[in-house]
Amino acid sequence: MNAASFYAQAPKHLVAVDCIIFGFDEGKLKLLVMKRKVAPMEGEWSLVGGFVQAEESTDDAAAQVLKHTTGLENIYMDQLHCYGEVTRDTGARVISVAYYALIRIKDHDRPLAQEHGAHWLELHEIPALIFDHNRMINDALVQLRNNAHFHPIGFELLPEKFTLSQLRSLYEEIYQKTLDKRNFRKKILSLDVMEKLEEKDKTSSKKGAHLYRFDPARYEALMRKGLVFEI
Repeated sequence: MNAASFYAQAPKHLVAVDCIIFGFDEGKLKLLVMKRKVAPMEGEWSLVGGFVQAEESTDDAAAQVLKHTTGLENIYMDQLHCYGEVTRDTGARVISVAYYALIRIKDHDRPLAQEHGAHWLELHEIPALIFDHNRMINDALVQLRNNAHFHPIGFELLPEKFTLSQLRSLYEEIYQKTLDKRNFRKKILSLDVMEKLEEKDKTSSKKGAHLYRFDPARYEALMRKGLVFEI
């Protein structure tokens, strides 16, 4: 059998990408979900996604979905898992490659997201989604927690300048548990991957809290020297 006939006789499937988009706002970890605009299950809650075009890689397709929905480019994105159960999509035989992304909510194009019917919901507000999208979210949360434990990806969700309280609140949201304030401060400062700024955040008190900034160059230099990042 020649190559042409081999490929011609092979089964054809649709390939999609679905994006689990995390953001952090007002002390809460949130997810971007939308109302599906096409049948089947039109009007039901869904992750943001789309089909992979002929000229796209799955990475390119996921990046395009994110840009199309949020207006953002060059953001943190990681491939999560391939979901290929035969009956996972009631519309057709669709294999989905899922990605999770971390964005700063204040940076995204809010009118653009609203135009696509997208909404930011807290984790406890996530309703039943179409197909296997709730499973994707659960898998993404596990992966996010595993990566956040040993890599500084949490800083992708914070503004450029942040307080230690904001940072602790973020990790409490990621891990869904309360962290001891003193121990957290001691641990994060001991890693020496942040720059303490002269500026202060005075929104919650007159004295204010010092602002910090993650220093990626310092982090990379320390990693080369054997730093083990662990929170």
